[in-house]
Amino acid sequence: MNIPRLMIAGTQSGSGKTTLSTAVMAALTARGVIVQPFKVGPDYIDPGYHTAATGRASRNLDAWFLGESGVREVFQRASAGAGLCLIEGVMGLYDGRGAGDEGSSAQVARILDCPVVLVLDARSMARSAAAVILGFKNMDPRVNLAGVILNRVGSQRHFELLKDAVGEVCGIPVLGGVMHSPGAGVPERHLGLLPVTEKKQLAGYLASLAHEVAGQLDLDLLLKVAAAAPGFLEEEPQIFPREPAPPLVRLGLIQDEAFSFYYRDGLDLLEALGAELVTCSALRDGQLPPGLHGLYIGGGFPEMFLPELSANRPFMDSVIRLARGGAPVYAECGGLIYLSRAAGDLEGREYPLVGLVPGRCRMEQRRVALGYVEALALADNILVPAGTVLRGHEFHYSSLEPEGEPSPAYMLSKLGGAGRPDGYVRGNLLTSYLHLHLAGHPGAARGLIHSCLRYKEQNSAPSES
Repeated sequence: MNIPRLMIAGTQSGSGKTTLSTAVMAALTARGVIVQPFKVGPDYIDPGYHTAATGRASRNLDAWFLGESGVREVFQRASAGAGLCLIEGVMGLYDGRGAGDEGSSAQVARILDCPVVLVLDARSMARSAAAVILGFKNMDPRVNLAGVILNRVGSQRHFELLKDAVGEVCGIPVLGGVMHSPGAGVPERHLGLLPVTEKKQLAGYLASLAHEVAGQLDLDLLLKVAAAAPGFLEEEPQIFPREPAPPLVRLGLIQDEAFSFYYRDGLDLLEALGAELVTCSALRDGQLPPGLHGLYIGGGFPEMFLPELSANRPFMDSVIRLARGGAPVYAECGGLIYLSRAAGDLEGREYPLVGLVPGRCRMEQRRVALGYVEALALADNILVPAGTVLRGHEFHYSSLEPEGEPSPAYMLSKLGGAGRPDGYVRGNLLTSYLHLHLAGHPGAARGLIHSCLRYKEQNSAPSES
């Protein structure tokens, strides 16, 4: 099958690939191209900008989570109806888990046989830019480095000098030079970029970005590079069922400015397995929706909304009633913070929260954890039986201070290192700092559906919330 595709990767983190990828997506969408966006790696925020720019849900491609066949399946499934699949890389092109390239942009490019356009931050560089690009080209001949974007260029003269050097030494087309513009980047905060849900005047920002940045690129050449990608071999589905199940359970999903970290394919899998996802807001709703058979609270930035979350006591009380009634409640990272007894903000002020988790969350001055981890389930839980090993990711500045007897959900380990306990599990409640990509663990997704079904069968009348 013919799928025009292209990856925009960087020489390093901070090279400008998110700004440029989003700008290209917005500009091509404005032209009438149906762009399907993707993001390499375990990122939640960049896909939000992609989705806003294209009108199509951005998907995460992560070989460490999904495996090679899973990457192809997710890519193939999302590409239907698209005129161009545009993938934003992660970190530098060859940066992966540890010293290897597992989970890297290069690995995904090889799996999908995808041309790569490399973004180089060209500030304070001249002919040396060609040496950097040549090194990336020769690092792995299996990676098709098909073009270069020179970012943060100082002047037109600077661009011409760089372009000549790259053409002479590397033999790779330069798709454009983007002049240095301090205001063009995406705003940041302590965990990275500002989420789309919090950025005001988003439509105007995207339009301005497309005009300012993409106007300095040869978009026609970019489309030609994508169209030259080889044919794509169809992948037999291993993650998603061939026929989606009818709605079997009502699964609540807290989704608002405070809780927005969900992998779209993970949610799609839950729906395909029989979940009717019922969204609600812990900030604005007075209570959970009626008739729920379970609740899923993802990550996000609850520490930025603690006064509002804490003030909405009626909603928190409805969460307590649902959990104490026996419905499965699953919470990741920000969800763990929300379910704790109290949490402190960045200034150290503490706010009372739901209280299902016996402990308090404290914001630290430094990042507590970042990266891929393996998680050993320490007890049977609503997702998997004890002894199951899951692959996940964590990224947080807070820590949980347990009160009373600890009951950790997982033992987390990193690259074979010593394990450390994390989270809290008790009966129908499972919380942890661990972020799971449920499409990478279909068994865990089925486990959540089965837990909701058991609750539904034991409570023939709709659950009170």
